[in-house]
Amino acid sequence: MSFSVSDSLEAVRDQPNFPGTGQHLSGDESGDLPDVQKILDALSAHIAVLAQSREQAVHDLETAHQELKATQSQLVQAEKLSALGQLVAGVAHEINTPIQFVGDNTRFLQDSFAGLQSLLAKYQALRDAAAGVVDSSLLAELRHAEEESDCAYLLEEIPKALEQTLEGVTRVATIVRAMKDFAHPERKEKAAVDINKALLSTLTVARNELKYVADVETEFGDLPLVVCNISDLNQVFLNLLVNAAHAIGDVVKQSGKKGKIRVRTAAEDKTVLVAISDTGSGIPEGIRNRIFDPFFTTKEVGRGTGQGLAIARSVVVERHKGSLSFESAVGAGTTFYVRLPIQSEYSTESG
Repeated sequence: MSFSVSDSLEAVRDQPNFPGTGQHLSGDESGDLPDVQKILDALSAHIAVLAQSREQAVHDLETAHQELKATQSQLVQAEKLSALGQLVAGVAHEINTPIQFVGDNTRFLQDSFAGLQSLLAKYQALRDAAAGVVDSSLLAELRHAEEESDCAYLLEEIPKALEQTLEGVTRVATIVRAMKDFAHPERKEKAAVDINKALLSTLTVARNELKYVADVETEFGDLPLVVCNISDLNQVFLNLLVNAAHAIGDVVKQSGKKGKIRVRTAAEDKTVLVAISDTGSGIPEGIRNRIFDPFFTTKEVGRGTGQGLAIARSVVVERHKGSLSFESAVGAGTTFYVRLPIQSEYSTESG
């Protein structure tokens, strides 16, 4: 913004109360010269107003520039997350096949070893019964061979090892299914979904973020299917769970004791309720009206962008015509409530 003294003078002279308005600076027979000091004072005041306006405009421009940069950063991050979701789904698909045949082979070994155990037990019974009938040196060689092979130890430990292997394979398979269910990069339209199953998948994906600070309790009600874009809602649930973990983490640093996260679902008339509670420090009264504002965060740099709850509210309220609310008590914790319509006029719209 630029201006000149002549422009300012013209602007000031146009004012109705400008000293000397309607008079000539050179004066005439019937009038006196205007008060020059008043003219200069008015001119100075106007220039000051313009300067202040310029400073405000520069400030507003800088603020808008910073917000634009932050928005651009969030868009880049969102693009990365979108690409990551596709990558996760692809990796999950690739892992699933080898996990399946590892599991199948381990179950085959488990069943086969059970047969060998039975055979070996009968052999040992026969060996003991043959004492005095079969050459004693041969029986001694058999016992020595058993001892050398650690037969007793293997009979006890191999079934345990196979069982642990199957537990590990099952765990990996569960994580893979959860990753696939969570990502859903190929699903753009809304569909009827089991919210309880979606929450279990999200809890599995978030387990590493939660397990060090909180024990998780679930209380799932009997729910009808909800028509929704589950990929978007999974992101909402993940955001609320991670926020809960961070809130508890701040308390754990001081107390050293793990907190608790409780996930509850219930059917309420024509809606489904998802309640996610934490035993964190609670939300201070003074900022409760701002937590859904874009870019608002109380977390340190690198831990929060201030977009999570704003996006969550957009997904729940604007895209699914539901509601997102919370209750909080300082020093006791916070509960977020997600309510989703089971059916609505928006059910078949694309997400």
